[in-house]
Amino acid sequence: MTKQQANWSPYDNNGGSCVAIAGADYCVIAADTRMSTGYNILTREYSKICKLADKCVMASSGFQADVKALQKQLAARHLIYQHQHNKQMSCPAMAQLLSNTLYYKRFFPYYSFNVLGGLDNEGKGCVFTYDAVGSYEKVGYSSQGSGSTLITPFLDNQLKSPSPLLLSVQDAVTPLVEAEAIDLVKTVFASASERDIYTGDKIEIVVVNATGIRREYMELRKD
Repeated sequence: MTKQQANWSPYDNNGGSCVAIAGADYCVIAADTRMSTGYNILTREYSKICKLADKCVMASSGFQADVKALQKQLAARHLIYQHQHNKQMSCPAMAQLLSNTLYYKRFFPYYSFNVLGGLDNEGKGCVFTYDAVGSYEKVGYSSQGSGSTLITPFLDNQLKSPSPLLLSVQDAVTPLVEAEAIDLVKTVFASASERDIYTGDKIEIVVVNATGIRREYMELRKD
């Protein structure tokens, strides 16, 4: 008789893709709305984007139960900050808080892969990209999730500036205007949904600029 072994895992990967692009005076954060497990689609209308502050938005892929727990923790810490300082956190401050929160759980991590986007204190767009245990970097654009291996080369081709070893260091924002960045996001998701079974149904695009936050949607393939 063969010995049977329990193979239970506390984690799942619910798939999906997230993208963020920072510009001179805006930030575009986008994610698809499909949530899957294995070869099953659990829902086609799940938002992966969470507003953390008036000028700060987070998009997360990975295990959505952990993502919800992480969002709840960040919301509680932000509320305490507002009571103590009588103002909302800036986007760079929220980026550091997210890093600390993920690192604190490094021995039993939140299985979430996050991009944080918004406007900094000068009104310029900023994007921060993370791994599951809180290591983060400020970048001009980023992608996370099941489609990131397809989306990142596309963004590199369109947006990557020459090596900082050859030229004076460039600012970490992309040269695109807002409308061009939105069109690029729509293009990369339409492309990724052709090849990645966990990306599809619809994309939710959140644009953060000086006037506030607005949302757009675009349909993707449903199969």
